[in-house]
Amino acid sequence: MMRKVLFGAAMAAVMFLAGCGGGDEPFTPPPGNGGPPPSQLPSPSTAPALKASLAAKFGVVNFPIGAAIEPASTLNADAPLLLKHFSSITAENAMKPLNIWPNMPNTAPAQPAASPNFVEADVIANFAAANGIRLRGHTLVWHQSAPSWLFVGDLNNSANYHAALLQHLRTYITAVMGRYPEVYAWDVVNEAATDTPNAANPYRTDSLWYQAYQQFAARPGGEYVIDAFRIASEVRGTLSNPGMKLMLNDYNTELPGKRANVLKIVQDVINAGVPIDGVGHQFHLQVGADVAQVTAAFTAVEAISTTLVNHVTELDVSIYADPGTCYAQGTIPPCLPDYGASPPQSVLSQQATLYRALFNAFNRPSVQSVSLWGIADNHTWLNTYPVARTNRPLLFDTARDPKWAFWTVVDPSITVP
Repeated sequence: MMRKVLFGAAMAAVMFLAGCGGGDEPFTPPPGNGGPPPSQLPSPSTAPALKASLAAKFGVVNFPIGAAIEPASTLNADAPLLLKHFSSITAENAMKPLNIWPNMPNTAPAQPAASPNFVEADVIANFAAANGIRLRGHTLVWHQSAPSWLFVGDLNNSANYHAALLQHLRTYITAVMGRYPEVYAWDVVNEAATDTPNAANPYRTDSLWYQAYQQFAARPGGEYVIDAFRIASEVRGTLSNPGMKLMLNDYNTELPGKRANVLKIVQDVINAGVPIDGVGHQFHLQVGADVAQVTAAFTAVEAISTTLVNHVTELDVSIYADPGTCYAQGTIPPCLPDYGASPPQSVLSQQATLYRALFNAFNRPSVQSVSLWGIADNHTWLNTYPVARTNRPLLFDTARDPKWAFWTVVDPSITVP
């Protein structure tokens, strides 16, 4: 995963699958039984479907419980896990701009490839359609995936340059949204907010989009966000999917200072009279994260407008309680040493307890989708970020069997060792 994402409260000082047997009904423990013996995981064959358990918990039929996937997961041993446990999928990388519409090679100034390449994204979209799984779109505008043809124009004439930016943005967004009209929510703009807490300027100024607007289009740098939402809203109006949500997606919204920046950007879009439907919270957390601040992220969005919704878009929980300096230095130390292939039960229990608390916090009307950033521990970006080491951040282990974290989510009575 090509992003700089920070974990939980420890980052306040930093910028920055087939054990799936059983039925689809929620798990019900035997009467009088407080759960299995503390040291023994239930048999994978008894695992209920995650999607059914959470739909029952939240009281919402077909509540979107998602996983981020690569196309290979539709064909390998991940597929049965997806089909049983998840009602939503997100393309981990296949729908990012550099993947869909890169530059044409050997063109100067850069020109777009002759046509978008939807092959990999189509694999995911077709799998979802064939299996009754909802599709979440990620992402239309992101500074870390921005082919340079989007920024080509007359740098000597700011009005002409802004017109060129708008045309390129419209061309891209129209093509991609039109290709996937069934998407129920788009991360229209990803990671637009600065990491500087409570900044006077809430926007990430190192974004190519921000710099293009500020330096050459003679516009406020953050206006690209408003333009992106305006265009996405106009395209949505041409599709037969009025329920499609248009979201601003960002990380570290569980940190008050970063959250304030995100909320300012949301307010800027609203003040411009442009539709925005809610905020996507990535929630790349680590053991020890403060669930009260997760809830505060939701309530802060709700306080802006009762019409705004919250999505949990990229959930995972690192088993390492790293200090903030870990992400600044990217070395061991200060990052914690590798636990190896068999992390201690104590950290897996911490992780499980946190997952239980998180899904309890997600049980509120404004939270209308929850997606994990991966399926099982055999494939996670956290094995290489912030350092190369073994991580186990998801609900299913490397053999794709349910972990303690899974069981705490589906069974409120189970005892964690």
